Amino acid sequence: MKECNVTFLPHDRKITVAEGESLIRAALQAGVHINASCGGEGVCGKCRVHVEQGLVQDGKSERIKQEELDSGVRLACRAKVTGDVVVRVPVESSVDKSVMNLQATPRRTARIQQMDFENLKEEGLFIPPVEKIYLRLPPPDAQNNMPDVTRLVEYLKLEADEHKLELTLPVMRKLPSVMREENFTLTLTMVRPVRKNGKNIILNVQPGDRSGSNYAIAMDIGTTTIYGQLIDLTTGQCLAEAGDFNGQISYGEDVITRIIYAEKAGGLEKLQEVVVATINSVIEKIIRKSSIDREDISTITFSGNTTMTQLFLAIDPRNIRRAPYVPTATLYPPFRAAEIGVSINEHAIALLYPQVSSFVGGDIVAGIMGSGMYRDEELTLFLDIGTNAELVVGNKDWLACTACSAGPAFEGGGIEFGMRAAKGAIEDFSIDPITYEPMIFTIGDVRPKGICGSGLITMAAVMFEMGVINNRGKFNREHGTPRIRKTNGIWEYVVVWKDATQINRDIVLTEPDLDNLIRAKGAIYSGCMTLLEEVGLAMDMVERIILAGGFGSYIDLEKAMTIGLLPEIDPEKVTFIGNGSLMGARMSSLTNRIRRDVVSVTQRMTNFELSETPSYMDNYIAAMFLPHTEIEKFPRLKMRMEARKN
Repeated sequence: MKECNVTFLPHDRKITVAEGESLIRAALQAGVHINASCGGEGVCGKCRVHVEQGLVQDGKSERIKQEELDSGVRLACRAKVTGDVVVRVPVESSVDKSVMNLQATPRRTARIQQMDFENLKEEGLFIPPVEKIYLRLPPPDAQNNMPDVTRLVEYLKLEADEHKLELTLPVMRKLPSVMREENFTLTLTMVRPVRKNGKNIILNVQPGDRSGSNYAIAMDIGTTTIYGQLIDLTTGQCLAEAGDFNGQISYGEDVITRIIYAEKAGGLEKLQEVVVATINSVIEKIIRKSSIDREDISTITFSGNTTMTQLFLAIDPRNIRRAPYVPTATLYPPFRAAEIGVSINEHAIALLYPQVSSFVGGDIVAGIMGSGMYRDEELTLFLDIGTNAELVVGNKDWLACTACSAGPAFEGGGIEFGMRAAKGAIEDFSIDPITYEPMIFTIGDVRPKGICGSGLITMAAVMFEMGVINNRGKFNREHGTPRIRKTNGIWEYVVVWKDATQINRDIVLTEPDLDNLIRAKGAIYSGCMTLLEEVGLAMDMVERIILAGGFGSYIDLEKAMTIGLLPEIDPEKVTFIGNGSLMGARMSSLTNRIRRDVVSVTQRMTNFELSETPSYMDNYIAAMFLPHTEIEKFPRLKMRMEARKN
């Protein structure tokens, strides 16, 4: 994709963006503020800029007169970059250089780590746990009339060097007709053993050559959402993917409320029924998208947290929430997915990621395995951030883990206008250092209707750096702006006036919202610090941070560090893997190496229960400020704050 240079005057800020990027998002990346309150829909008319050199596409609006258009005026939210361009921001042209230094820092997001299938092949690790083998058997005659099963087994031993074979009763029932349908040419589906001395289990037989049609499903059973991918086990490619909200949401937003519901009469059965229904819905979507034969799906790999896994299997989870927090199991045997109602062929085998503890589940183990952290030399800190935050530190030699309850703030819970990341959610934000007018961006560039997690983090960080709020999350009431006001005894900042929203209400950020955010970020930061302390490490010894979870690709790293959500570390050391649970499930479908390694990995993961760790509460109390009671732990932020005072 073509890259274009954009220069903003009078700031003299330059940024390189992809062709087609809007001027206003380029400005955000460069740390240049442009007033904008409609979310990029082009109706407020506040984001006017003057294109001095170069060309942009569109940018017209009924808000701009023809003579203005002729002189180069455009709306930054509508104008798309088509080449190198120089843009002047008129509102800022008379502001002196010292005020320019008050602009927000440029946006820094994590580098995205993709799973490299080619590397998997180069390392000799492309060994799917379930394979298809095409056979040409000699037909029986008067001299060779051995039983069908014996004929198959003897041929495999002689021609394919396959020993220690096991056939299931359903395969025996199908074998006579399948053998004779295509003149004793057939394809068998075989699951490879985890251990070298284990048995190869024949799951299915099909007439003719079907060896090129071998597929797997990888599935993440999340508390909020369920995602699935269809994987071609011949090429390693993802053919289709789909997701849906977990049907269990209707019975509780978090794992604790669902455990409580499961304890009621018929509750466990109901929760299993609705999660399986969601899984089946996702399976139907990906099969429909890919147009494959359902019978060619050989295996399905599931990963999920400990509670979701036990509810999926209809295993009573009540002891997960009671001290000493004991799950029913951490390892689960393979089983036929159809046995528990998964809408798939009868022979497809289900594999489940093991758990570590009640609150460090298979989704985190899958992320560790899929990211390759467990095989690397680098000392790595792995974070999966959501309603619960799970953390792992270590490398190929050792691993330690813990979990902490962050609360629902990052997913919109406990925030007056909070919402999950969806169209119309405010995802990014900047503020004018003189007028305190906002610049907002919404998902889908439409009028705003709420604030998602990444937007909430950025708002708090920008307001703190600009002095709109103090380190306790309280608004500076001396600023002369109507946006800071008191309503029903609560101080708030008006992010968007109601006439520019979808909901015909002012969208505000309140002090109670900020309190909830501080508690959530404090839990995660203190969890990191406590885990590191317990294994004798300091943050500056960590060589890499891996972020997993819903909003890791959108979170502004500098802003996350500004509020003390993440420890201050070089952003270049941070990578994002997206849905680590799904990545691990997919990797497990592609290589038997993970199935062989995963048990030893979980056995060497030392788990710390924060509730039983005395230093956690001390760290938590110290983290209940922006960014922390000890600003020295954030030297880059301290330097910026001191520069602004001067």
